[in-house]
Amino acid sequence: RELRPEALDDLGLVNALITLCERVALQSGVEIRRRFTPPPPQLDPNTELVVYRVAQEALTNALRHSEAHEVHVSLVADAGGALLTVEDDGRGLPTPLTERGGIVGMRERASLVNGHLTLDTAVEHGTVIRLSIP
Repeated sequence: RELRPEALDDLGLVNALITLCERVALQSGVEIRRRFTPPPPQLDPNTELVVYRVAQEALTNALRHSEAHEVHVSLVADAGGALLTVEDDGRGLPTPLTERGGIVGMRERASLVNGHLTLDTAVEHGTVIRLSIP
């Protein structure tokens, strides 16, 4: 119970993500743009937790490592499930990419709910993290 953010249970996934984005923007000074298209995807509690934690880790990585000025966060329902996207305008990741720490953790979380995590990056052109949930 202590590992699950209260905001998920109190506010629901979309509002918990809005609160997360607002808090991160306030603390960092980085502009966080968000797009959550209604209706929100219907996900079980474990999947909601994975989506929230991946968004949280992706935002943290963007702020700590990318020197981004702006980050876009979106969550949309699609025919097959849901798609979370976190995209920054930072410096990108070096190639070849050595995955460790947060990226490995996001992949592990995605696999717990049969999700698929992709990471697209280009030096000086930012990073896009997508979590597709069936």
